[in-house]
Amino acid sequence: MPLSEEEQRILKEIEANLTATDPALVQQVSETTLYRHATRAIKWSVLGFLVGLAVMVISFTSATVVAVLGFLIMLLCTLVIERNARKIGRAGMQNLTGSLRNGAFKGILGEPGRKFRDRWHRGDS
Repeated sequence: MPLSEEEQRILKEIEANLTATDPALVQQVSETTLYRHATRAIKWSVLGFLVGLAVMVISFTSATVVAVLGFLIMLLCTLVIERNARKIGRAGMQNLTGSLRNGAFKGILGEPGRKFRDRWHRGDS
């Protein structure tokens, strides 16, 4: 059901009011996607899983109770990853992997693959 002209005018007034009073909120809401929270939780859970793995491996021979605690941390993080992956769903995973394939992290490492190819490229001409 489309909005009437009066409703559209009121909505534009509210939007202008919000932009004038709290521009940081407007920017944050416009940049936030549906999948950002779940993706952030997955990233932290992967980090927690690695910490739990390190705790388990380091303390397994000396303190079995601490190793069990590391295992429980790993288990909890795995459950959080699974739950948030389900929240993201297939469309969100395609969106996330598509952005990774398109080079979202290309500049972080200084494009080492390109440097390697340039260094070892043999001129065929």
